[in-house]
Amino acid sequence: MTNALPLDGIRVVALEQAVVAPFCTRQLADMGADVIKIERPGGGDLARAYDGALNGVSAYFAWLNRGKRSIVLDVKDSHDHDICEQLIAGADVFVHNLAPGAVDRLGFGFEKLTARHPRLIWCGISGYGPDGPHRERKAYDMLVQAEAGVIGMTGTADAPAKVGVSIADIGGGLYAYSSILAALLNRAKTNRGERIDISMFECMTEWMMPPLNVWQGTGKAPQRAGVRHNMVVPYGAYHCADGDVMLAVQTDREWRRLCTTALDSPALADDPRFVSNELRVQNRTALEALIDAHFSRHTRTQVIALLEAADIPTGAMNDIAAVAAHPQLAARGRWVNVDSEGGEFSALLPPHNLHGAPPRMGAVPALGEHTGEILAELKSV
Repeated sequence: MTNALPLDGIRVVALEQAVVAPFCTRQLADMGADVIKIERPGGGDLARAYDGALNGVSAYFAWLNRGKRSIVLDVKDSHDHDICEQLIAGADVFVHNLAPGAVDRLGFGFEKLTARHPRLIWCGISGYGPDGPHRERKAYDMLVQAEAGVIGMTGTADAPAKVGVSIADIGGGLYAYSSILAALLNRAKTNRGERIDISMFECMTEWMMPPLNVWQGTGKAPQRAGVRHNMVVPYGAYHCADGDVMLAVQTDREWRRLCTTALDSPALADDPRFVSNELRVQNRTALEALIDAHFSRHTRTQVIALLEAADIPTGAMNDIAAVAAHPQLAARGRWVNVDSEGGEFSALLPPHNLHGAPPRMGAVPALGEHTGEILAELKSV
């Protein structure tokens, strides 16, 4: 007998595609919700076609859609539109991230649905929200990263760069997920549903508050620093004789230990240019040149030993192959098998880590795999 999951009995209907909404609803499915994914005829979710990395299954689609049920509906067709309405009528949560205005044109806007289903939690995810001058803009991850200033803060002094994973999508999906959980808790008290409007741009600007605060307080923005921190020094990658080593100094005690033990220069800790983090940031060029010069006389193994002796946080700059083989993931049993139409593949357990309710790692659905099953359920109601 398995433990009940927190969202057992919750039904979610999703008009979703690509990344941001599927990431939200996959969290809900992991926690036990019955997620019905409505896909268009002739290809379904566009993420299905990104690649065929996992025996024909898209890497993104496999990551985002396990544990869901797929039904193919043409929601512009009157018959299929009625089926979609029936599904929403039996749902606790409706999630969508179609193009701006599309859901309203289909008749699935908040006002119309909540008039018929007052307990429904309605969650729309868009690039910029339902109003304001950018409300009609379509939004993809890199475009939102750029608009929110993330790209402007990322990369080297010579060239900006996008973050290597889809953080605008991931951030939007996680805020949608947590907002839905809060709305479900509130509904238990009020017996009323909720409208949730998630803006990917607002999620990213929330994450940009530290540099925005610096700009508001000083009139200056932190500068791009590559694989070093732009607001904390020393923090990042430093040069050894045979490669780079990562370190992070965040306290005065760590700074003093770094100078005394790892850099063999106790007097450096009291150098007036470097006695506080703010001063170290201001004088980072001189300080980081000193650190690089000292570490470059030693191998990475020797520097890591010095950092560990000084109790300075350090970490490896791993490539993808090293992460896949990481001993910490193996020791904690984070890799599990998930089924798909292309066969089993390995996936990481989500980091919810509720010890009494391990996540449901359901199969990745084939396009329309559950159409007949879901239609039969509707007829039996």
